[in-house]
Amino acid sequence: MNRRLIASLVLGLSLVASPALAKKKEPLAPAAPAMSAVVSTDVAVDPDNILVLDLSNGGRVMIRLMPTWAPGHVERVKTLAKQGFYNGIIFHRVIDGFMAQTGDPTGTGQGGSQLPDLKAEFNFMPHVRGTVSMARTDAPDTANSQFFIVFYPRFALDHRYTNFGRVISGMDVVDTIVRGEPPTSPTKIVQASMLSENKPRPAAPVAAPASITADMLSNSKSN
Repeated sequence: MNRRLIASLVLGLSLVASPALAKKKEPLAPAAPAMSAVVSTDVAVDPDNILVLDLSNGGRVMIRLMPTWAPGHVERVKTLAKQGFYNGIIFHRVIDGFMAQTGDPTGTGQGGSQLPDLKAEFNFMPHVRGTVSMARTDAPDTANSQFFIVFYPRFALDHRYTNFGRVISGMDVVDTIVRGEPPTSPTKIVQASMLSENKPRPAAPVAAPASITADMLSNSKSN
């Protein structure tokens, strides 16, 4: 074998073996945070991600928000709650056996906040009893401020609506929300806050005094 052939073989082998001359690999993208369906019911854990709803029926609902499921939606709800946006808003669409929807300041289902609509963050989390998911129009990227709480499992909603949390306390209170589209005497959110804010529970609503009827007046005169 002549010297020229030997030299070319040695050069070829060195090119193959040399890592410095190998094709540069693109850096790997950071791994997405692990997503688990397990939701902690311990209110002492991460109170800054527990939404507290004090309702006009006198009950209190606590919702564990899950940033690993839908970070943009969780941040939106937290922002609006801290601004007092949800205070006084009614549950305007409540369907027995399905869900209770709120978050529209107009009470019609057509309104929202002044913030821009959100990009959809659909995930594989199932819509089970107590799921809190974002309402939207037929277009995927139209969620804004409205959300709904599921009474019973509705797996047909999976991958179509952004599931961002779950009720961890007060589901019995959710069950008593007045039904209707809209209800004639709707249940409202008196105060929405984050548990970490330690806001005092609002005073229970005072019952309206009984109306004075003609019969009552007649009886009082006869006495």
